[in-house]
Amino acid sequence: MTDRRYDDDEIAAIFQKAAEGPQSAPLQSGRENGMTLAELQDIGREVGISPEAVASAARSLENRPRAAALSFLGLPIGVERSIVLDRRLTEPEWEQLVVELREVFNARGVVKSDGSFRQWTNGNLQALLEPTPTGHRLRLSTVKGNIRLSMAAGAAMLGVSAIMTAAAVAAGNVGTMLPQIGMMSLLGVGAVGSGVFRLPGWARLRGRQMDEITSRLAAETRAEDPKRLP
Repeated sequence: MTDRRYDDDEIAAIFQKAAEGPQSAPLQSGRENGMTLAELQDIGREVGISPEAVASAARSLENRPRAAALSFLGLPIGVERSIVLDRRLTEPEWEQLVVELREVFNARGVVKSDGSFRQWTNGNLQALLEPTPTGHRLRLSTVKGNIRLSMAAGAAMLGVSAIMTAAAVAAGNVGTMLPQIGMMSLLGVGAVGSGVFRLPGWARLRGRQMDEITSRLAAETRAEDPKRLP
């Protein structure tokens, strides 16, 4: 961690957590490449924050879940969270995690193991537990698989509706074609609209659920290291 350089946003987060209150230390490093932990500890001493508190805050920063998203037409169709844990989960801890996943996502899922690799999957929803040199990495991800096809089909229907409208206007028989044009447009708007209105809320919910799981594990695995998984 001593070679790690922290940017301005990370520096602000570290000092806020180290001080356990409103930010009182400088928030900007003034250096293009950021600052090291030792440099941050020097600043902390100047404002009355112990080096241990700064180091602890920096460690907690490393344990924050990393977020990723998959989008389609600017809308979120996939959510992912990953976190590196300070130690490996025990077998009972993994089993308890599976129970939590089933309860949170209301899905039974399928559990598989391969050596020190563990996974729980339920369709496009999955949890992967992978070994690292110092512990485990947990990856939680899900994709709204059917929505991309639905929205693409809706957009195609709207395109066909526009073509039909143009052809009807050119032929002078808009009245005759109006029912077909209206039905095609309605289906297209419905398909696209379902994604526009449903996806953001779905993505927020899944992200919040994953954040709660990963944050809890990060806090628990900072404790004393019990017997590890093989």
